[in-house]
Amino acid sequence: MAQWAQMKQLIPYLPTQALNELYPNSFPMDVRCYLANWIEEQRWEDFDLEKVEQEPQALSLLDQITSYLLSLAQQNPNVVERMRLQHISRSMSMMRSQPLKLVLTVRDVLRKERDLLSRTSAQIPPHFPPSPAQDPISVGPSTRDVDLLVLKVLEIQNCRQQIHQLQEELNWERQNYESIQGTLQQASTNGMDTGISEVTKLQNNIKQHEYNGQVIAKKRVQLLQDAVSSLESCQSRLISRIKAWRWEQHQATIGHPFDDNLSPMQTWCEQLLGVNGKLRQEVMLAGEPIPELQDRLGLLLQTLIQSSLVVDKQPPQVIKTQSKFSTTVRYLLGEKVAPGKPVLLKAQIITEAQARNLGQLGSVPSENVGELINNTAILEHNTSSKSTCATFRNMSIKKIKRADRKGSESVTEEKFALYFTTEISITGCDIPYRIQMISVPVVVIVHGSQDNNALATIIWDCAFSEPDRIPFVVPERVPWKQMCMTLNSKFMSEVGTQRCLDNYNQHFLAQKIFDKPDIAGDYSNMLVSWAQFSKEVLPGRPFTFWQWFDGVIELTKKHLKSYWSDGLIFGFIGKQHLHLILKDRPNGTFLLRFSDSEIGGITIAYVAPSENGGQKIQNIQPSTKRDLEIRSLGDRIRDIDFITHVYPDLPKNDVFRKYYTDNPLPSGTGYLAVSIQTRVGVRESHCESPQRSDTPQDNCPFFAMDQGNTSATSPFFPVSPQQTFPSSIQPVPVPMPGIYTDPLPDPNRLFSGLDMSQGSSTEMELEHILNTFVERPGEDV
Repeated sequence: MAQWAQMKQLIPYLPTQALNELYPNSFPMDVRCYLANWIEEQRWEDFDLEKVEQEPQALSLLDQITSYLLSLAQQNPNVVERMRLQHISRSMSMMRSQPLKLVLTVRDVLRKERDLLSRTSAQIPPHFPPSPAQDPISVGPSTRDVDLLVLKVLEIQNCRQQIHQLQEELNWERQNYESIQGTLQQASTNGMDTGISEVTKLQNNIKQHEYNGQVIAKKRVQLLQDAVSSLESCQSRLISRIKAWRWEQHQATIGHPFDDNLSPMQTWCEQLLGVNGKLRQEVMLAGEPIPELQDRLGLLLQTLIQSSLVVDKQPPQVIKTQSKFSTTVRYLLGEKVAPGKPVLLKAQIITEAQARNLGQLGSVPSENVGELINNTAILEHNTSSKSTCATFRNMSIKKIKRADRKGSESVTEEKFALYFTTEISITGCDIPYRIQMISVPVVVIVHGSQDNNALATIIWDCAFSEPDRIPFVVPERVPWKQMCMTLNSKFMSEVGTQRCLDNYNQHFLAQKIFDKPDIAGDYSNMLVSWAQFSKEVLPGRPFTFWQWFDGVIELTKKHLKSYWSDGLIFGFIGKQHLHLILKDRPNGTFLLRFSDSEIGGITIAYVAPSENGGQKIQNIQPSTKRDLEIRSLGDRIRDIDFITHVYPDLPKNDVFRKYYTDNPLPSGTGYLAVSIQTRVGVRESHCESPQRSDTPQDNCPFFAMDQGNTSATSPFFPVSPQQTFPSSIQPVPVPMPGIYTDPLPDPNRLFSGLDMSQGSSTEMELEHILNTFVERPGEDV
């Protein structure tokens, strides 16, 4: 793939500052884009600033660049782009005195591109195309666009001054003409015939001034029309960029890249407002009124003022009633707000239907569907950041009125939005303007148990809505390839990892959501429905696909991030695929996979010998968030001796060593230290010895709460096969010198109050029991 083709895929992810540093003013991105193939064919690396003899060759390349740009400009039907290319060509022509400097700039840009591609190729999620809002048409007006507009305004002002000067000269000539005309009439009465040539000269001057004035006036009107058209084009691109920014902000919920910097757009808004004001002044100063231009400029002004209100910090998209939250609204024309009365913004919550009606001119939500607390804020200007914002702190939804639901629709599928409105006056404008903006969709819940389903509604809305949709319409079904990209980006962003879900993971997820475990084909174009994603429970399970997937995200984010990022967790894999890749591996080979049957569990699948001398695949009971809070995954893997190599053949102690924790040291309290170890098996007497790590028993579940209890031994009393500690706990006393022990109580009496058969006693209970066995002399325990 050509270098520029790769850069085009990368550029949407780069912040504005990085792009400005990569493409300097002497070699703008426009040139890199328009002449991409030709640039990459030249031998820029051959040039050296110290080799003066290379200047002719460098000058030849510079001339070719300017020539190509002029040719492209002449063929471009877009007036704005044509002017921009001509401007760039003229600017680059000014470097003819230093052609080597330009050539070396191009060389350095290409080097930086290659370096950037090599460093970031592994960090960009595969199969993750830019959103529609990242299309080049939505990058906003460039500084050069605005500069060209300013130059046009200056040219218009110059024409007006020329017309004024010509008018003054014309008035003077006419005054002279009238004076000489009177003199000639008097001379003619006296029979004298003098000054005719001077009169003729004045007549010619007057005619020439009148003609020149008409030409310049006509030119000025044409320049005004061109400037208004250019302003419309620039403002259209600016508003598209503001919409794109809002869209990128919405998409950030599912992990899409998002640059929240609004400063460039604020600068463009202020510049275009200034240009609009100057053009309106020039139209008013025209000799004759031009209603058509006045109307166009008035509409542009109104659109700019109303489009400059943005929700800088969105509210939480899942809001629980009676809970506090905050949001910030920013006005991009804040420095142009007329001084005087403070601007007060008001917020209210609106339904999806009310949001749709806002598109109608002058429509204001009449019905109040919810009660918002602390729903007003003053627009305040921050001189250090040059931003003008209204921050709604400690906002809360006291109550909410639900709409009538259809069919099986639940309350967690109902979408609302926050509606912000105010009336604002801009310096230089005669009338105040009413401006409004709505937030991204939010789901209102009344209990924490609704949070997961509400989040599913938000994920579906963020991932599959269109940029210019009717609020808040989403498709009922989407292709699996889109769903897969959403799951991948959400997983990576929530976990905070650069490792994505591989093809095996994605294939298993498709098999699970479509309930087709036996199909190994391509699922890309199969349609997955909203119901399959979040409403229908998975076959044989009490939970939905999203509940299960979200549980894996939470487990990985809180306890397994490093393991996942280091590639130690295989992740999502079906049992058929699991048997396929492990069937020929030696005993003790294992891999880590997310549980298929539990929400938020990770299990160890390993190769074990079978009774007939062959091999079989065993799965140890999953570890959940609570289990990993008690003992980490690395320590659990170390405890299980008969698993020796991570798939495909990595010694476990080599790859997991950094995750092992040291045994507890004597605490100095006078008690024996107790540690917890993992044992796989029903009873210790029935499990294999740790030295025989290659012969695990089939009936040895990992922390087998349902399949049996893990026995524990103590140096203080024997434990019969019927007397077991709570499941999954193995105390290991660490001897401490100088400790006095009392005679021990009867263990049957001591444990009589615990339900040992079901493993109901907690680790804290066990630790308390063990601590009662050892005490310091003369001290009560």
